Amino acid sequence: MGQVVNQNQKSIAPSNIAIDECPVQVSTRSKVKVFLWKVTGVFCVGLAILGAILPILPTTVFLIMATACFAKSSPRMQRKLLNNKVFGPLIHEWQQHRSIPRKAKRIALLTIILSVVWSAYLLQNMMLTLLVILLIIGPFIFLWRLPESK
Repeated sequence: MGQVVNQNQKSIAPSNIAIDECPVQVSTRSKVKVFLWKVTGVFCVGLAILGAILPILPTTVFLIMATACFAKSSPRMQRKLLNNKVFGPLIHEWQQHRSIPRKAKRIALLTIILSVVWSAYLLQNMMLTLLVILLIIGPFIFLWRLPESK
């Protein structure tokens, strides 16, 4: 039995959606979810600003997360972030080339290593330390393999 397809039926989703846009209109989503995405995005921007000041926090990772949150909650805030003179180029570099700056990569990897060492010192238990190492090995390898931008 063949499947009957109605030729007059139109596609629900547009065929040419930009990578950085969410295909679901903000107005059709739950207000609670939109609010939570906005709060998370603002929190990530705050962490990114701290990362720009403090050498122990990565900036790019939090900006990418904020952009994703704003794509789901506030196109206006997303555009503001993408057009920012300081942060915009980092986000565009990620969206276009899936790469992060060398300095951001080094800081992120160093932060992971220092966190594991600090956890091992605080936990003083070989099994728990091994668990921490197993939990971070995936993100560490992911960051290690990311290409570096100029």
